[in-house]
Amino acid sequence: MQQNEVLADLGIPANINNIMNIIIPMAGMGKRLRPHTLTTPKPLLPIAGKPIVERLINELIRNFGEKINEIGFIIGDFGKVVEKQLLNLAESFNAKGKIFYQHEALGTAHAIYCAEPILKGNVIVAFADTIFYGNIKIDKDCDAIILVKEVDDPSSFGVVKTDKSNFITDFIEKPKTSISNKAIIGIYYFNEGEYLKNEIKYLLDNNIKGNNEYQLTDALENLRLAKYKFKPGVIDEWLDCGNKDATVYTNSRVLEKNRNEFLKNRNCNVINSKIIEPCYLGNNVIIENSTIGPYVSIEDNTTIKMSEISDTIIYSNSYINNFDLKNSIIGNYVSIDNKNHELSIGDYSVIK
Repeated sequence: MQQNEVLADLGIPANINNIMNIIIPMAGMGKRLRPHTLTTPKPLLPIAGKPIVERLINELIRNFGEKINEIGFIIGDFGKVVEKQLLNLAESFNAKGKIFYQHEALGTAHAIYCAEPILKGNVIVAFADTIFYGNIKIDKDCDAIILVKEVDDPSSFGVVKTDKSNFITDFIEKPKTSISNKAIIGIYYFNEGEYLKNEIKYLLDNNIKGNNEYQLTDALENLRLAKYKFKPGVIDEWLDCGNKDATVYTNSRVLEKNRNEFLKNRNCNVINSKIIEPCYLGNNVIIENSTIGPYVSIEDNTTIKMSEISDTIIYSNSYINNFDLKNSIIGNYVSIDNKNHELSIGDYSVIK
């Protein structure tokens, strides 16, 4: 599919002229979402039929409305199968995919610098465990846009402070007082990535660290002091996939936002069962004598019998019989029979 067709599917005009690179750091181990991340990197876990990172890229294009030149994925030792999957994902957006490696966790700035060859021109840096919804427009009066979400308790986040003209005047990490409620969500747009590259190089060359790591906020603050103009881009919704409960909630919000999409072209077999929308049912799913939903995602080739399931993600090639589930994530190739629990179990598990 040509990129104009991809953009049209996302509701973006095809006559846009700007071109951007996207850098996606995703080398983390996803420990809080184990056991599922033992076999699949977290950004590739499906949410309603699409990997987290694919939904992230879709929303970046929808918001910033630019053509993609290159997508750089910064990974650990994920193996050739995962690397091929990422390159194919970039190709699906008619972009060139590139794999970069971060072999040691040395901080956010170091992770970004691993993709130094494409840190140039219009560039977005997007950390890959986030899905967001918003309507961000590029402001030509500034040099960079930092996506933020207003939160009730900013003490657990990095936040930005702005002046009367809405330019960012300060970056504060986990403020102890109510200085600002605009939390940084981990997505950044730069109209000239070379400036960020130079500031990160300065940190690395001079071994400037915060909490024993090279911090992106230090590079941003140096740019601000050098009169680089930042503005916040306030988003409507910020969804996290950090742990099991957060991921199940994110799945429910994606289903709700796209409920009409999931009613189309279902290639599954529903026998004497009730589907409470919204739900995502993958290809060759069999539902028999069961109640499914709301907010359930079931990936390809999974069979459900004699069960009641809500607010749950079930990955592919699994079998569930006579089992009630809610607020759960079930891995690939799992077999469950005759139990009633709240679960988060990994691939190839068997419960009888």
